[in-house]
Order: sequence, then structure tokens, then C-alpha cells
Amino acid sequence: MKKIDIVVPCYNEQEVLHAFYTEAARVLDPISHYSFRFLFVDDGSHDNTIVILKELAAAHDNVKYLSFSRNFGKEAAMYAGLKYSSADYVIVMDADLQHPPAMIPDMLAGIEEGYDCCAAMRVSREGESRIRSFFSQTFYKLSNRMTDIRMPQNAVDFRIMSRNMVNSILSLSEVERFSKGIFTWVGFSTKWIPYENVERTLGTTKWSFWGLFKYAVGGITSFSIAPLRLVSGMGFVIFLFACLYILATLIQTLLFGVDVPGYVTTLCAVLFLGGIVELSVGIIGEYVAHIYMEAKDRPIFILRQTNLSTQEEESAHGNDTDPVC
Repeated sequence: MKKIDIVVPCYNEQEVLHAFYTEAARVLDPISHYSFRFLFVDDGSHDNTIVILKELAAAHDNVKYLSFSRNFGKEAAMYAGLKYSSADYVIVMDADLQHPPAMIPDMLAGIEEGYDCCAAMRVSREGESRIRSFFSQTFYKLSNRMTDIRMPQNAVDFRIMSRNMVNSILSLSEVERFSKGIFTWVGFSTKWIPYENVERTLGTTKWSFWGLFKYAVGGITSFSIAPLRLVSGMGFVIFLFACLYILATLIQTLLFGVDVPGYVTTLCAVLFLGGIVELSVGIIGEYVAHIYMEAKDRPIFILRQTNLSTQEEESAHGNDTDPVC
């Protein structure tokens, strides 16, 4: 019987955890040819998430949890879950039931067909604001144009992966992580399963518009140097225009004498060039920030507590049981 770990990142999810486990167990209990284990990752929640996880773990032998010392972000939570998983296959999904557990049997069917990964892809964004949908679609289009990886439109993190694929993902130990890009970058055969977007009925979303924007910028700059090339291209074009303007000014001066420069023209030129400089510095700053974070080599997460036994930790990582990763 093959084993499957279900990694569930949690941040202030006290309202949904019981409903999530009940629904997931209802779907998984009839599946007899796989053994399932839940690996919840408490990402430094401020509510009673860890209390509820301990209650679930006390009531069910297949529930394990990891709890961070503070909030490190969903990317760190997913990485920790993958790192401490030890099963033949690993499922990554959210606890808010927007990733329907009912899709797991279809994902298992895809794995049994020989795929290394079977992932969910939304076919609609019902329930989301128009502006959020617009920026999301724009992000995928920009990312696919500016990077070498091709992420399907509306791809989500909900997926099942083989142990070989999980190990490949873990080998990319960068601190500034963008899992959607990493999942695509490592390759492996992937089957996409379309599904209708599910509105959240319990709890509230933890993603603000600004948080999603920063996440999108980080994703593009993590996998592409196109913005840097754009800065170089803009600099070259401006240089050509400057040379032509200087040449035209010299000819005009030689032929017609010195003319009084226009205030509006000067102001527009200064503001335009100043804006280009600020934009260029900002783009370069994003890449410098990535270098800065990676150079410090800080841990991706710090583990505060877990109910995984020492034997289970050693089974996942050999003799590496250091809680700082």
C-alpha cells in the first residue's frame, strides 16, 4: 500500500480546520489502496489554530502538525511540509476548502496513468472581484512572456506529486520562493484537471491586494531577467534620442544662432528622464533585494513544535532533525 502525505499550510484557520478534516476524511475513507496522513503546518497563527490541530492529532492517528516560531509565509509552510513529508506521493492543498477534497480521487487516477504530477486549474474565477481577476490574468500573461517557464492560466497550488518531483523541488533551497514557478521549472509530466472556482464560506482570506502584488513581482523577478533587459533597452533608446536632440540643437544653433529654450520642453524632459531613472533603480533594486536575501542564508522557517516522532523525522531526513531549515 503506497503512502500519501497531505500538506496543509494554515494561518489563522481555526474556523475551517474541523470542517476541512471532516470533508477530506469523507472523501478519503473509501479509498482503500492508499494510506493517507495529514501534515498540517501552522504558520505562526495568532488564533487557536495550533490548539485545534492538537485536538485533531489527539483524536486521529493520521494527523501530524508542524508549528512555526512566527509567521514565515505560505511559501515557507509549503516548503516545510514537503521537507518533513516521507510518503510516496505528496498532496499540497489549502485548508479553506477552496481546494475541493473531492478532486483527490481524480488526481490519484492521473498518477496511476503514469504522470509525476496532477494539478488543479481553475476554469473560472467566480466570486472574485473583477479587478483582482484582471490583475491575476495580467500576471500570468506577463510571466509567460518574460520568463522561460510556461504556467497555465489560473494554475493553483493544489496538486499531487511523486516523491521524485518533491525531492527535486526540495533541492532548490532558495529563500525567496515562488512555488508556482518552481513546480513548473523542475519539469516532470503534469496532468491538469479543470475545476470551477469555489467561494470561501468559512473564515477570511489572508491575502491582501498589496500582498498579492508583491508576490507577483517576486515571482517574475525570481525566474526572469527580462526587466533588467528592459532597463538596458530603455537606456539605449533614450541615449539615441538624446544624441539626435543634441545634434539637432547644434545644427539649429549654427544656422540660426542661440535660441531661448522652452520651459515646458525642459520640464517635460527632466520629469521623463527622472521617471525613467526611478523606474530603473526600482527594477534593479528588486534583483539586489533577491541577492541580499539569498546572501544572508537565513533559514526558510524555524520550527517551534511538532508531534512528529524522532523516528519519523529521521525517516524523512536521515539524521537531519535540525528544526531550523
